[in-house]
Amino acid sequence: QVQLVESGGGSVQAGGSLRLSCAASGYTYSAYLMGWFRQAPGKEREGFAVIDSDGITGYADSVKGRFTISKDNAKNTLYLQMNDLKPEDTALYYCAVRDGWLDRRRWFGALHYDYWGQGTQVTVSS
Repeated sequence: QVQLVESGGGSVQAGGSLRLSCAASGYTYSAYLMGWFRQAPGKEREGFAVIDSDGITGYADSVKGRFTISKDNAKNTLYLQMNDLKPEDTALYYCAVRDGWLDRRRWFGALHYDYWGQGTQVTVSS
């Protein structure tokens, strides 16, 4: 059974930075697609940063140039470095894992992921 635990959320002012972590256990870490999603109140869960088993990354336009996804296979941990945060980045942030290959055009679709963490809150004030 895959288990994912996010940490690192908090409250920051606009322009600030946060680093989220997602500790993974219960499977061979390097074999899967992993991503970061977020959900703001009243909105759908949206994917915005994904990394595959080869280290290839993908970003939504809303975070490109500000957020960086990375992973440490030795520590079984996924990271999200968030810089230049904006109030519209306020949301509950989740990490997720998918078993097996997925067409890159579907990387940001939440329904394609098999395992989810419990989420960590990020609040950005203006």
